[in-house]
Amino acid sequence: MFDVVIKNGRVFDGTGAASRVCNLGIRDGLVAELSDRPLDETGARVIDAAQCWVTPGFIDTHTHYDAELIVAPSLSESVRHGVTTVLVGSCSLSMVCSEAEDASDIFTRVETVPREKVLPILEQHKTWSRPAEWVRFIEQQPMGPNVISFLGHSDLRVSVMGLHRSTDRAVRPTEAELQQMERLLEEALDEGFLGMSSMCLKWDKIDGDREWSKSLPSTYARWSEMRRLNKHLRRRGRVHQGAPNAANPLQIFQYLGEAVGLLRQPLKTTLISMLDLKGNKTVAPMAKLAARVTNLLGGDFRWQVLPTPFAIYADGIDHVVFEEFGAGEMARNLKTEVEQNALFKDEAYRRKFRKFYAEKFSPRVWQRDFGDAIILECPEQSYVGRDFADIANEKGMHVVDLFLDLMVEYGRKLRWFTVIGNHRVDKLRAMVSTPDTLITFSDAGAHIRNMSFYNLPLRFLQLIKQSIDESTPTMDMERAVHRLTGEQARWLGIDAGTLRVGDRADVVVIDPAKLDQPLDAQCWADMEGFNMERMVNRNPGIVRNVLINGKMAVEDGEPVAQLGQARGYGKFLRAGECSYA
Repeated sequence: MFDVVIKNGRVFDGTGAASRVCNLGIRDGLVAELSDRPLDETGARVIDAAQCWVTPGFIDTHTHYDAELIVAPSLSESVRHGVTTVLVGSCSLSMVCSEAEDASDIFTRVETVPREKVLPILEQHKTWSRPAEWVRFIEQQPMGPNVISFLGHSDLRVSVMGLHRSTDRAVRPTEAELQQMERLLEEALDEGFLGMSSMCLKWDKIDGDREWSKSLPSTYARWSEMRRLNKHLRRRGRVHQGAPNAANPLQIFQYLGEAVGLLRQPLKTTLISMLDLKGNKTVAPMAKLAARVTNLLGGDFRWQVLPTPFAIYADGIDHVVFEEFGAGEMARNLKTEVEQNALFKDEAYRRKFRKFYAEKFSPRVWQRDFGDAIILECPEQSYVGRDFADIANEKGMHVVDLFLDLMVEYGRKLRWFTVIGNHRVDKLRAMVSTPDTLITFSDAGAHIRNMSFYNLPLRFLQLIKQSIDESTPTMDMERAVHRLTGEQARWLGIDAGTLRVGDRADVVVIDPAKLDQPLDAQCWADMEGFNMERMVNRNPGIVRNVLINGKMAVEDGEPVAQLGQARGYGKFLRAGECSYA
């Protein structure tokens, strides 16, 4: 007898093997049988998956659910799109070792989750200060999806050195402090953490009143400190996730040098991110070449790739891309609208902004083209739907002056949109088929009003399905499912991502006919536990069912009431417990 029978669906087992129409039986949370013949349905919950795909649960290996996991462990905005395993602790930001206020201040501005929401959550709930204690807490939570985690280097550093010393360029950690970092990292690895995440991108800034607008603690570390910690990851076969400094492209070679495996064990390394940028079309091909050379030299390196156009939304200057150039950083460093408006009115500042705006060859992520930015919301309704350059031309003024005038007049009531990369479908398809990549970078849980890629797996499947429908297949669908499931699980060393007899029954039922709908549509929904709304994706009809540990998590496209309330769904998955063969 089975607890659940999924019949008549096309099963993709997550290994890349050929799919087949068959019947899947689930018992005690495990895949008990895969059969071409009908299964005994006596006493079972039966799901008729005719004309549907049955896949392993998707693995999202770049999220920022660290705070949300504490108060709303259902993580339903990801689960409703078929995600059954999420990774936290990315970008040097975990909430494991540091004190509540420190953990909040290094997280909230970077990930644009309000400090006034996150800090009270941590002050009320954070009773842990070591990796083992965090794991115990997580294991007591009624988790929705499975959770995997990095230990964040900023979190680790600030817990040992304090926020002030860890963000002072002149201060080096003492030998005792380095040893304490090593002990905490080893404890994390013993507990099953995937490894460590770091950050070299200096535009990610600290919140709060104490060290406002300093870069994250990880950016202040000398590379000798990083190499010392990497020795532990390399010895244990674990992963280093990093983000190079966009203002210093040569800095990437420090990461790549650590990843190389000549005459030593390679260091598994994944970096953020391979992008086909509008502002610099050389980034993607150079990143591809760097990865290929590193892996030819014995490395085990992967770029993270977002499989969809990289669209960003901004309320005034409320977006991290303004941190990448001097004039934008000056404004973002000011806390109040009054201070910012005084700056925007200053002619010397305007000259500086125009200078940065006109630079063509400086490192950049945002293309700095207001002619490629559409106004979505504005009290002046005649501006809605138009780009800034069009309005500036109409008024006979420089587009930067127009933008700053609108900022003074409307501030955050001016909402606009642009696409900064992955806009060329042929280049995007080439990137996602590159073997030295991971299909990830959703940033789910972060950027409440700025970005929304909760349905990243579906966007990837749509991208591949469209190429197949156009008779120019980027890859077959078996390979596509593999890239979202078994491939990532195997590389990370976790027990997930496949549907074979004996595997945990994390299962998604998808109606492929519904993948024809637009997947970039935005909607606003309550953020559970935060008393606020956020921008999310909702794609009716695509994901019919999601099962986690054999339990129904999504039914008819909607999360069930028990998700995040009852235990028995997701668990903390430990690195090194991979059954993938």
